[in-house]
Amino acid sequence: MQKAAIVILNYNGEEMLKRFLPSVLEHSYYPVIIADNASTDNSLLFLAQNYPLLQVLKLEKNTGFAGGYNEVLLLLQGHYEYYILLNSDVEVTPFWDRKLIDFLEQNPKYVAVQPKILSVLNEGYFDYAGAGGGFLDHLGYPYCRGRIFDSIEKDSSQYNDTVEVDWTSGACMAIKAEVFNKFEGFDDRFFAHMEEIDLCWRIRSAGFKVAYFGEVEVKHLGGGTLSRSSPRKTFLNFRNNLIMLHKNLPLEEFRKKYFVRILLDCLAAIVFLFQGKNRESKAIFEAHYDFQRIKKISKVNSMALNLSSKSVKKIDSIVWQYYVKNKKLFSEL
Repeated sequence: MQKAAIVILNYNGEEMLKRFLPSVLEHSYYPVIIADNASTDNSLLFLAQNYPLLQVLKLEKNTGFAGGYNEVLLLLQGHYEYYILLNSDVEVTPFWDRKLIDFLEQNPKYVAVQPKILSVLNEGYFDYAGAGGGFLDHLGYPYCRGRIFDSIEKDSSQYNDTVEVDWTSGACMAIKAEVFNKFEGFDDRFFAHMEEIDLCWRIRSAGFKVAYFGEVEVKHLGGGTLSRSSPRKTFLNFRNNLIMLHKNLPLEEFRKKYFVRILLDCLAAIVFLFQGKNRESKAIFEAHYDFQRIKKISKVNSMALNLSSKSVKKIDSIVWQYYVKNKKLFSEL
């Protein structure tokens, strides 16, 4: 069995591959595998013409980030000790992959790890997806060191440390293959967005830990498949977060939190309306409707624990802290 493989899931990402794949191939120690999620652009032609020796796995249909990775990592099961998941729009630095795997090898209490993730577009600032490590508040809203809602911190080495976190970013994360397989990978129903948070929650409920390792740095473009302002992204984020809460919380605990979430999500929809973002507002209500449909057939996590008891940093409501108490920085929480 080989030590690790870098797996890049591509969907219509020809331009991303042209821009970012060279740095990955130049700075990576472990083999790179491209998993193509039934692209309809010239991604496969580009790879065949420019990287004929690169291993490319072709999936028959686009099943999203969650389903795509599940399918390809099932094919790789038993061949690697670790999987390194990397978005196609990430720029890496020398020895990045080896350092992540070395960290997991030297710290066996952790089974997944992410690096510091900075922005490609906003030079010197953290990236929206993962930043300096991910957390969940008492109501299940995700936030990061270096990024709370739309407030992005400038990188001044304040998060060059190593800490336990609630979740690691799917933009760039290394995970022990045995653990990924044991927990049956990502939840296919998510399609995209928050599937890594759900997986980390399930992993941590079983007693494992996940980490942020600030000695390794990568840069992420973001929005390569769906822009942050996309109504589809809004729908997936709100719906998937509710699915995650329902499947991972004890039922009585979920019911209490869901009542509050309905109020806060309705408030978010109203804010979108005042901002003239009618489609985003509608997407929130569609998310709740679809969640109710899925909830009827959803499995509840048999290891579900109270969220506040499992979160590394205990914050009652990041919404309250951010919008009411005006705390925009992680250090202020």
